[in-house]
Amino acid sequence: MSAFTHLFWREKVKPVVVQGDGFHRYSREEMKAAVEQAGKCGNTLTHFGPEGNLLDKLEATFREYGESGTGEHRQYLHCEADAAKCHQACGTFTPWERLPEDSDLLFYQGLHGGFVSPEIDIARHVDLLVGVTPIVNLEWIQKINRDADERGYSREAIMHSIMERMPDYVNHITPQFSRTHINFQRVPVVDTSNPFIARDVPNLDESFMVIRFRSPKGVDFAYLQRMIKDSFMSRPNTLVLPAGKAMLAMEIIFLPLLHELTKRKRG
Repeated sequence: MSAFTHLFWREKVKPVVVQGDGFHRYSREEMKAAVEQAGKCGNTLTHFGPEGNLLDKLEATFREYGESGTGEHRQYLHCEADAAKCHQACGTFTPWERLPEDSDLLFYQGLHGGFVSPEIDIARHVDLLVGVTPIVNLEWIQKINRDADERGYSREAIMHSIMERMPDYVNHITPQFSRTHINFQRVPVVDTSNPFIARDVPNLDESFMVIRFRSPKGVDFAYLQRMIKDSFMSRPNTLVLPAGKAMLAMEIIFLPLLHELTKRKRG
């Protein structure tokens, strides 16, 4: 998001930003009740899976934006500060509202931009699909530390949550990374073999960023390696670089793609 924000400002592009959290099916309290009810029936319910989200409505928003430059969205109020501004309770949604009609492009930030099922195909509406993810063990370390330090959960409760989410993660999240045009994956170079005992989250200086292009055609890898110090190719479609240079890499890679998207929009 930070890389694109810089590019939008520099290139005078006006985006409309849609957050995936706004398409959750349940508010925070409703989700707790729904998860409990699902558990009584021997099922699991998570935000990773379609049952926890309004993915038909998300697809409709993408489709309508592509056809007419507008659509519907809402905000999920994560924190007390945002909730207070809207005079609502934390963990609730703002009312549905129309997207502004004078934008240059739609920027979606969420979990389901590449979701495909027999009934729903969100990926087909996306012109540039970008995946950003750490390797799984690093993702778990981040979650464990965040939930323990910021939310006060026990490590046992966090591990239970990870295990509950795993089927939806495997079935509905990971397949999307095979549909992306570009993937950015952070890989630590310290031992993360047991994420459940790690006390510190590996930092950027302890990580590489692996950037995979679905199609290397048209990508000037020689130019990218000249521009990004210490980068190298690990496969014909994969660039590796120190994770601290990820922001620079994103801006260099996305600039010509942004030009192409806005040219098509304005053309």
